[in-house]
Amino acid sequence: MYRIQKLKVEKKAIILAHNYQRPEIQDIADFVGDSLELSLYATQTDAKIIVFCGVNFMAETASILNPDKTVLIPDVNALCPMASMLPADLVRLYRRKYPKAKVVLYINSLAEAKAHCDAVCTSANAAEVVSRVDSELILFGPDANLARYAQVKSNKEIIPIPQYSFCPVHKLFNKSDVIRLKREHRDAMVLAHPECDPSVWEVADFVGSTSRMYREVLISKADKFIIATEKGLLHRLKKDRGDAVFIPAYDEAICVNMRLHTLEKVYLCLRDEKYKIKLPPKITSMAREPIEFMLKIRETQK
Repeated sequence: MYRIQKLKVEKKAIILAHNYQRPEIQDIADFVGDSLELSLYATQTDAKIIVFCGVNFMAETASILNPDKTVLIPDVNALCPMASMLPADLVRLYRRKYPKAKVVLYINSLAEAKAHCDAVCTSANAAEVVSRVDSELILFGPDANLARYAQVKSNKEIIPIPQYSFCPVHKLFNKSDVIRLKREHRDAMVLAHPECDPSVWEVADFVGSTSRMYREVLISKADKFIIATEKGLLHRLKKDRGDAVFIPAYDEAICVNMRLHTLEKVYLCLRDEKYKIKLPPKITSMAREPIEFMLKIRETQK
């Protein structure tokens, strides 16, 4: 850890870690949060180098929002399976099939796909963004469960693209397991991510993104929580609510791609300044516009 901290100062770098990272990665990070929070944090610093401990689409977003900074990812194999379900060609195909529809893409999508959408959203603001898009028919991808969640909240007609896209980790949670845990811990509050199946939302006390889960735990009077998202979030929650008990809704809910980053890889990546995120200028320009649409909405909600 000392070697990393020393290099970070020498190179005027910052380390960003997603909520799902290994505990030791979170502990050395300058900032821990969800994908959008991390990218926005990067825009507010004078760091020259950003070491992004997350999956590929997150580092791409950081690069799009910070074109004057070097964005590095410690392991180039840290890919998001869900983001890979929606390549740019498929977005273009759906646009041709539904010419009157607008396309809203989850931030958990590749830059090449974002370049062909009208707006980008996060799991925290999906319904708000969909509501503000000027169309009653929305193509939404790449998470079908979040598409359903946005439809319920916005009352717009939403077509998931592709139809059965999903997060492999959030597919692990099921209603019966949560009900069993609720019976065992009757005083616990259940928090679930909208990427979970709708049946899980039905038995949850709160449904929201990792950032909203985190904030809900901080303000809640409860002292026991059942958490239905990737286990990495529990490390951050335990650090900031040491008085509370946190129970994973599924004990093996681990994103192996997120966990590819290690302290050694962070050190080597920073030392050698390798694995730079490089996007074609055209893709960067096209993808930035729908991201900025979301950011303008975010600003009006503050």
